[in-house]
Amino acid sequence: MSVEPYKVLALKYRPSQFSELVGQDTLVKTLRNSFLSNRVGHAFLLHGDRGVGKTSTARLIAKALNCSEKKDGDAEPCNSCSNCKSIQMGRHVDVIEMDGASKTGVNDIREIIETVVYRAASAKFKVYIIDEVHMLSNSAFNALLKTLEEPPEHVKFIFATTEIKKIPLTILSRVSRFDLRRVESDVLTNHLLAILQSEGLSAEKEALKTISREAAGSVRDALSILDQVLVNCEKKIENQMVNELLGKISKSNILSLLELIIKGNTKEALKRSRDFINGNTSAALLLQELLECLHFVSVSSLMDIDLTGDNYSLQEKKFAEKLYSTTDIIILTSLWQILFKGIDELRVSPEPITSLEMLLIRACHMSILPSPDTLIKSVLDNGSDRTMRIYNLDRKSSLKTTEKGEIIKDPKSEIENTQMDRSVESSDSSAVKEILDIFPGATVKK
Repeated sequence: MSVEPYKVLALKYRPSQFSELVGQDTLVKTLRNSFLSNRVGHAFLLHGDRGVGKTSTARLIAKALNCSEKKDGDAEPCNSCSNCKSIQMGRHVDVIEMDGASKTGVNDIREIIETVVYRAASAKFKVYIIDEVHMLSNSAFNALLKTLEEPPEHVKFIFATTEIKKIPLTILSRVSRFDLRRVESDVLTNHLLAILQSEGLSAEKEALKTISREAAGSVRDALSILDQVLVNCEKKIENQMVNELLGKISKSNILSLLELIIKGNTKEALKRSRDFINGNTSAALLLQELLECLHFVSVSSLMDIDLTGDNYSLQEKKFAEKLYSTTDIIILTSLWQILFKGIDELRVSPEPITSLEMLLIRACHMSILPSPDTLIKSVLDNGSDRTMRIYNLDRKSSLKTTEKGEIIKDPKSEIENTQMDRSVESSDSSAVKEILDIFPGATVKK
């Protein structure tokens, strides 16, 4: 008895209708209206990050164009006719899919140009789907221009790209552009829940939220992670297991580490970070988690709306609010600057863990420095006092008087005194500049 090969979730649950596209309501509405009103363009450009549904959308458009049993007043493909089935499997002779990353030259495009004159063999339209179209060379784009502007009536072009800025303006002006958004965490979580229910499985909602956050709006990435989790899951998917698999740390633990950094507790912060890394967390991931929590503490407390949805528990949100209320905003923004610059340091470092620890030492030291306003005021005040004392002593020693007590001004002394004033002022300005370099968000109050 032969066993049916396993089909990964990303392929098994690939959208077969426009209504199944996750988190792309605006796109779906526009495409439906286009087909219902018979205002379908000759060329489409689908732009979006990886895994948001560009290739799936391209195939749906191809099916809607060539569906032989589509009902009147309905924009959805039937998914039962031979054209729909062949396109869904990527085997239709009249739907040509090519990868722009591997076929980038002008000769590859000329092959398309030479074949567009021939009508479709079994479908209504001949559809060319070019993925990663931004990888085409300039000469390839130029060769495509004329055909793209005035294609035969039986030809449609669908382009997909992750980097819209690399597409020449001459191409953009000849296509209908559609932007696919990253899927919101809550929407993606509900999508994963629906899939698990179809599979007869269950999971903690917090576990699905963790997967959604890790996928960062990519449906394909979320389903790939879910596949990995299911391999290691016996019954119910638990959040602890997901965190262990991904090397993730709970938000409460990250917030505790952030609190140690803010308080300048270097020893404990280093010990805590080593515990996390020994628990299968990479240095880069730990830094990423710190930045995310720092953003949460800084921004969510300033806004009336909840930017993070249910990513944080109520207890974690209260903890974050406490951190924000007891910490100078300049300290928070300066910490962000230090940790953000650390991303590049870790990327090029031969020892990422060592670099992370030095980064944490720097962040802890900065956190316990006096506030920038206090430092600047101290420099300016002390500098002024020192200037006046030196100025007065030197001025007294340089003054000459007549027998009647009248002051005789010495031009040389006046020049020296002026130079001394400027020197002290320059010294004060230099000190203030150093403080502002440490605290990028600080300003001098007049």
